[in-house]
Amino acid sequence: MIYIPIFGALASSAGTVLERFILKKKKISIKLYQVASFLAIILISLPFLYFFWKLTPEAFELKNILIFAGIIISAVIANVFIYYAEKGEQITNLEPAKILEPLFTILLAIILSFFIQGVYEQNIKVIIPAIIASIALIFPHIKKHHLQLNKYIVAAVLGSFFFGLELVLSILILDFYSPITLYFMRALFVFIISFLIFRPSFKPLDKKISLLIFITSAIWVIFRVIVYFGYINYGIIFTTLLIMLGPVFVYLLAWKFLKEKLSWKIQWFICIIIKWIQ
Repeated sequence: MIYIPIFGALASSAGTVLERFILKKKKISIKLYQVASFLAIILISLPFLYFFWKLTPEAFELKNILIFAGIIISAVIANVFIYYAEKGEQITNLEPAKILEPLFTILLAIILSFFIQGVYEQNIKVIIPAIIASIALIFPHIKKHHLQLNKYIVAAVLGSFFFGLELVLSILILDFYSPITLYFMRALFVFIISFLIFRPSFKPLDKKISLLIFITSAIWVIFRVIVYFGYINYGIIFTTLLIMLGPVFVYLLAWKFLKEKLSWKIQWFICIIIKWIQ
């Protein structure tokens, strides 16, 4: 069962590469993609709700409604920033910024663990390796041009922060939902808010692009359900540690399918991370 989060890392990398492939197309705006992708997530999730629906009365307490609202707001903001970054910059150039997400997730979980007892891990044997792994993921990838902080890298950093915040908030209410129910509810409200704000035209979506969006959305459903499953069974920090394999898969898939070059530093990084996980 512990390999499930690792499969989630692979799903995350595949979803990222497919997103970049779709967003590279000039006719697909980030506004259209955000609305279309969350609509697809809703449609994909619907059949599974029949078997895995769970929504307890505690979810409707004011405190938990406010936490859910925080998740939705963070998700809307995070997706806009990440899609903007992916549309304008190569995946391999964005990874140093996107890799900040697990570090933000872990640090926010550690901070909240001092205020909310029994929800986040305080096991030093898990926390220290997670922090070291997060930092190790970041520094080997920082180049001189990354320090210039162009608008796409700034957007990716902000997106990573809000995704980390969203994930840390999610663990607070997961007991009141099944993983698929929480992700469906998240997608539903993100779709409604995004549609009301952006009101995009769906005319640019042909059959091929629609199919790719559907496939990408299915991958994100798998990924997020795995993440929530990992949080419930292994804790947020340990799950995040395993999900850190995602950047390795991103680099390999970007090299294979997007024909993006891998520097020797990235190649060494891949080798070290794989060896360390083993």
